[in-house]
Amino acid sequence: MKVTIVGSGDAFGSGGRAHTCFRIDSASGAAIVDFGASSIASWKRLGLSFDQIDAVAISHLHGDHFGGLPFLLLDCQFVERRTRPLLLMGPPGFRERLRQACDAFFPGGARMQWSFPWRVEEIAPGEPGQLCGFAIETFSVVHSSGSASAGIRLSDGGCVFAYSGDTQWTDTLFDISANADLFLCECYSGDIAVPHHMDWPTLKAKLPRFSAKRIVITHMSATALARRADMEREGLTVADDGQTFCLEPLSDHAAHQGVSALP
Repeated sequence: MKVTIVGSGDAFGSGGRAHTCFRIDSASGAAIVDFGASSIASWKRLGLSFDQIDAVAISHLHGDHFGGLPFLLLDCQFVERRTRPLLLMGPPGFRERLRQACDAFFPGGARMQWSFPWRVEEIAPGEPGQLCGFAIETFSVVHSSGSASAGIRLSDGGCVFAYSGDTQWTDTLFDISANADLFLCECYSGDIAVPHHMDWPTLKAKLPRFSAKRIVITHMSATALARRADMEREGLTVADDGQTFCLEPLSDHAAHQGVSALP
């Protein structure tokens, strides 16, 4: 499994980072997890192709996590000339919110005659599902978004990718990240607690109880970015746009896990 950090920023692009977007590649398929409003610029900068993607999973319905989907769909239509199917999966209410976004950004776009079949599936937290060859699990987290907000686990049968979504502290994070090969955890604040988001003092205190093989911090404000050295001293990795993580099945994990940067 290969994980590419396309965007690691918060809603405000702190540190010049793009909105949240992760690409997951495996022999099972290729998926995107979250695609925020500014994610397409980072996607293009990294030279990535939407035509290689089988599905998109959305953690929650805030613009910095799903607002780039109208641009993704139109790029598939007019730039890449996609013909093969695309699955979009998100929480309850996703279908209607996406329709509204498409119509707001590009009036009439939702009724376009598409060159490729795409469909929306809604998955409630706690429901198991399938995402283009990955087993997907979603978990309810504490984040107000006008619908359910979820943490996500993807497994290809050998490796597990886990993602907190946006959330303030909840013990559910231990379940989301349990024994994962890679756990991406948001940490918006570097100091004071912020409603509906993680803060570094709380996360730092909880670190000994996590069982994930590697924890990567994402979705950071300026105050969290200022704590980078402290996070790294605790054995964590701070996400950067363009970073890649190559994961091996559990039996080979210690010998073969690596990290690199895309050109």
